[in-house]
Amino acid sequence: MKSLITRFLKEEDGATMVEYAILVALISVVAIVVIGSVGGKVDDAFQSVDDAMS
Repeated sequence: MKSLITRFLKEEDGATMVEYAILVALISVVAIVVIGSVGGKVDDAFQSVDDAMS
């Protein structure tokens, strides 16, 4: 039983998976924010080109 507990405490696979999940979540949030802010500027640029062509 003691060896099972020791092996469980030394095993880092679960912690690594959690770290990667947190990293992916943070990257996703940053990407959504950046795309949201840049998307509005791109829309404005296309609108001004459309207005100039009219």
